[in-house]
Amino acid sequence: MIRFSLPDPAHRLAGVRLWQELGLPSVDFMYGAAGWTLAIPRPPVHRMEYLLELRHRAGGVETILDPSNPLRVRGVFGPKSVLEFPEYSPPGWLAFPASSGGTSVWAPEGVGGDLPLLVVHDGPEYDDLAGLTRYLSAGVAGGWLPPLRAILLHPGDRNADYSANPDYADFLAAQPYRSATVRIGMGTSLGALAMLHAQWRHPDLFDALFLQSGSFFQPRFDAHERRFPYYERVTRFVEEVHKGTAVRAVPTAMTCGGIEENIHNNRAMAASLRTQGYAVTLREVPDVHNYTAWRDAFHPHLTRLLQDVCS
Repeated sequence: MIRFSLPDPAHRLAGVRLWQELGLPSVDFMYGAAGWTLAIPRPPVHRMEYLLELRHRAGGVETILDPSNPLRVRGVFGPKSVLEFPEYSPPGWLAFPASSGGTSVWAPEGVGGDLPLLVVHDGPEYDDLAGLTRYLSAGVAGGWLPPLRAILLHPGDRNADYSANPDYADFLAAQPYRSATVRIGMGTSLGALAMLHAQWRHPDLFDALFLQSGSFFQPRFDAHERRFPYYERVTRFVEEVHKGTAVRAVPTAMTCGGIEENIHNNRAMAASLRTQGYAVTLREVPDVHNYTAWRDAFHPHLTRLLQDVCS
């Protein structure tokens, strides 16, 4: 069991809940002599990000980091507390010095000529929160990645652009990086969906895809996403892939948290792409929908894809 506690000697709080993305059925703390406490079974992950949600007697709800846990992790929506279980170990490549960051185009030092190109949706966040260029630098310097370049694309109107938007796919296809010898599209969540959509619409745009926790919404799995303004456009495209025929199938590596919401639509998408000739691998990782999970899956999954298509 995992136990959480929060002191409240004056009983000023009306309630405490555990905020998490693991789908746990019972997350309400109980109040007693030791303050607010909660015990839950160990979830099937190697690490767990969470917050404490406080309900005040005077009204209002506040979300805080766990004051009893010094471990923190940065994320898109701010820091979270994190538990790392005995099975967890961070990637070895994190020992490599971090790059300076803040760039939109990355290339290895001292390497010139025509190189394969990794095109990355949400590039600045991938770099800041998952250390993407650090991984690339470590791999090229260590000889376990082929020399390549990367373009870290800044999202504009992310929801509009990354939601199977044909105008955005056409914009990608018109960019000058199409002259690169080999092009690999990479994205996570909606960014993964958008990469697949761009390759589906423009079959020669990418020679391989790396898709993490893709938002491949289907009504049978994702009806709770209906409030997303571009839900219908996404589901239409996903249905088109499931029922259609690919013009050009490319090697595709996918990763997804084994218990995250997107796992069912990722399994279905991987199966459909395989039937259409895509060489697909889907790795279910012991984490959920966050940048640390995506970072931890770079090696060996992105590594193998880059080795295969860039050699």
